[in-house]
Amino acid sequence: MDAFRLEIPNSMAPIVVSVPHCGTVFPEELKDQFDPDLVNAPDDTDWFVDQLYDFTATMGMPMISAVYNRWVIDLNRDPEGKPLYSDGRIITGLCPTTTFLGQALYRDRRHEVDEVDIATRREKYYKPYHEQLRELLGETKSRFGKVLLWDCHSIREYVATIQKERFPDLILGSADERSASPDLIATAMKSLGSGSYGFSHNHPFRGGYITRHYGRPDLNEHALQLEMCKVVYMDDAELKYDKARAERIREVLKRTLSELAERLIK
Repeated sequence: MDAFRLEIPNSMAPIVVSVPHCGTVFPEELKDQFDPDLVNAPDDTDWFVDQLYDFTATMGMPMISAVYNRWVIDLNRDPEGKPLYSDGRIITGLCPTTTFLGQALYRDRRHEVDEVDIATRREKYYKPYHEQLRELLGETKSRFGKVLLWDCHSIREYVATIQKERFPDLILGSADERSASPDLIATAMKSLGSGSYGFSHNHPFRGGYITRHYGRPDLNEHALQLEMCKVVYMDDAELKYDKARAERIREVLKRTLSELAERLIK
């Protein structure tokens, strides 16, 4: 099984869309190591985010999305396991051993994954995704002279181990304004923040490894992350896709990506 799904449009725009946390598959050789109750409902998954963005191909934007669950290996973490934050929040690693709520993932309650196992997972599940992502970015930049990577995420309304308050509906991450040009950041902020959704920039999320690593605006390679509360497009229980809510935010996303594409082409 491939480590990613790929949607390639017939036409091309200067934006590549990445969905690294929507995967739900656990490899057969690893599945029995995990707590079976958690494997059957991997709660830290960015549920349905690939479905939410399935319009992007019609806008000329290729989309790469994960197949394997982030508990197998997290595609949005540094491949050497360097932490993203140091402010006391719970941080799940490259191959996490707990959920965001601190619940043990493995039957044996291990506190770390063996280095040999990590290396194997990195080769089989992490490397293919990032190689394909780099290829998409390179092809797009070759065509337009510039490229924007839009990294898509979602999160529960409340995760007390990160912050006690409810998260804003939409959180734009730009690595403290280092991963994209000022005009692209301003365009995204204006579009996302102009409606009725609660909006925040770089707090409490600045963007993960993908945004920070691939965002090099000095080379005309830009990256932005959008985190959103799951209730923006799911039901109040954060279990089912809510079509009405999803259509409402999809219009905002379409407008934002369209405005960003126009800005890049100018």
